[in-house]
Amino acid sequence: MPKIEQEATTEIDQELKEELKKRDETEYSSLIDQVKVEYKLSWWFMKPKIDEWALRLKLYNNQKRDKEAIGDPLLFTIHQTVLASLYNDRLSVDFSGRESGDEEVAENLNSLAEFDYDDMVKNELDYDWDWDASFFGRGLMLMMEFSREHKIPMPEVIDIMTWLRDPEATSANGDRRGRGALKFGGREIRLTKNEMKMSKIYFDYENLKIDTSDIRSLVDQNMQARAEAQGTADVDKWMSLTGENGSHRLLEWFTYWKGKKVLVTLGDECKKVVRFTELKEQDFWPIIDRSIYPISHNWDGVSIPDLCEDKQRGRSVVQNLSLKGIKLDLEPTLLYDSNKIKNRADLNVKFNKHIAVDGSTEGAISQVQRRTANAEANWILEVLDGASQRATATPELQQGVQSEERRTATELNLVAQKVDTRYSLSAKIFGWSDKRFWKQWYSLYKKNFVKDIDEKIIRISGAMGPKWRALTRENIVANTDPDIKIESKAISDARKFNELQQYRLFFRDVLATDPQNSNIRFALRKIGRLSGFRKEEVEQILPLNIDEMTAETENEKLDKNEIVMVQIYDDDFIHMEMHNKAADTPQKYAHIEAHKKAMMVKRVNPELDLTRGNRPEVQGEMQNKPMESMPGNPGVTSGMPK
Repeated sequence: MPKIEQEATTEIDQELKEELKKRDETEYSSLIDQVKVEYKLSWWFMKPKIDEWALRLKLYNNQKRDKEAIGDPLLFTIHQTVLASLYNDRLSVDFSGRESGDEEVAENLNSLAEFDYDDMVKNELDYDWDWDASFFGRGLMLMMEFSREHKIPMPEVIDIMTWLRDPEATSANGDRRGRGALKFGGREIRLTKNEMKMSKIYFDYENLKIDTSDIRSLVDQNMQARAEAQGTADVDKWMSLTGENGSHRLLEWFTYWKGKKVLVTLGDECKKVVRFTELKEQDFWPIIDRSIYPISHNWDGVSIPDLCEDKQRGRSVVQNLSLKGIKLDLEPTLLYDSNKIKNRADLNVKFNKHIAVDGSTEGAISQVQRRTANAEANWILEVLDGASQRATATPELQQGVQSEERRTATELNLVAQKVDTRYSLSAKIFGWSDKRFWKQWYSLYKKNFVKDIDEKIIRISGAMGPKWRALTRENIVANTDPDIKIESKAISDARKFNELQQYRLFFRDVLATDPQNSNIRFALRKIGRLSGFRKEEVEQILPLNIDEMTAETENEKLDKNEIVMVQIYDDDFIHMEMHNKAADTPQKYAHIEAHKKAMMVKRVNPELDLTRGNRPEVQGEMQNKPMESMPGNPGVTSGMPK
């Protein structure tokens, strides 16, 4: 029976503890056998791809190349240009409630997401995620751990060069019906016993043996490949350290076992289970995949090296041959007449040297004629460079290089627009994975934030300076899971700018034609929000008036389906606007109908419309007179005083 330390099981739920106590090591034998078969199949399937990636890493930044040769930076230039554009265009997330009463929860989630963005170091995660997606065609984010200490999800970017997968999978979680999803997959990791102890999710690891050599070890091959690319020594053979710093190679594997999704970690060359987690209440794997140029019904898609690798190799060959030709021109092979020049040493280079010859100096020495690089070499270099630029939408202007060809401002603007169109497609595709990220982020809070126990204090940048807000489960878990909207910052800013311009024109025209019936405060707040100001900042400039504050107070009663009387001094239009935010109860609709009838009564009797005349003495006289219930509408108040 596996030995379970007390401190190593704090993250394991009670049911799993009881299950582990009942099981014997041999009961995992069928799971271990299953994982070994799946691992072997995945290893042979992914081996060619991983070997190719290792070669491309050397091509991307080869520090061990021949020092007499030159390397072309085409792949690095194109990759960094695309990566910089997509990374700079930060994707924004916006939560919105699906049911009435969830608006405040959605606003809290937006504030919490902004706070967690820094706390999770998502800017660094996004860089690694984007880098993998653009270089390998697909990047993977693992998001299943939740830190009880810091009360925050703990996402992690998976090293794609250690990842093995189901050959039939087209994505991590397939389509809407789950078709094409992973049946199994995993990665190799290295951990010390101290790291396993600190993570508090492993058991029975005390007697793990130091690893022996394994030619199929992906984590060690990955280390070797990166060492070769960076020009450092391969220390893999020295990695079998002893003591507390000795690391153990583990296989972390997702699979189905006994009809359930599970995560199992194997040690001792896949002979011992050191972690077993049943992924309960999850219809999907906690793996979020991101691709840059996806192909439908295909896992790998297209990566930037797929488009540029052969062009870089071709350019390097041409450039190095041209360089050798230039060197031969500078240090040519010479022919000399041995009948005229008797001493070969006389031909050694020396300044102001005179060589004696017999007879005429003409024809005494001449250069061996060789063919040097011509216009064809420049032509092929330009063709290869242009092909890469067109394939990835990275013209010289996008790379920050002034084009040699003179273009008009109109042509440059047109090129920039088309580049933005191509990049916006990749940004939208990145948005798919970012939406899944925030959906999983919300589900981790929903699963791990305990009612009446957990509380998280976040800092919010307000109009009057920073303030702190304490959030509990009730503040961040909605009645129905919220809608999540992901939008590119560049696209969002452009859309808001266009909408702002149109709204201003519309507002100006409406004021010119019908100023009395225009809701000026709503329009001004809308303009403020479209201009990029927060709701709190807009309300500091245009604070709620007495009718809006009264209507918000009335909404609390309408949410509980309580009767609320309509007053003669109410601004009916503002009240109806605010009451639309209340929960859908019978009294809400009855109250709104009463406001409509009050408006009709005031139209017939203008002297009753106190809001239009702005007569405080009349308001003071009538403010304590409630509306009478309309006949046939119990609980619905009219617009006339008794």
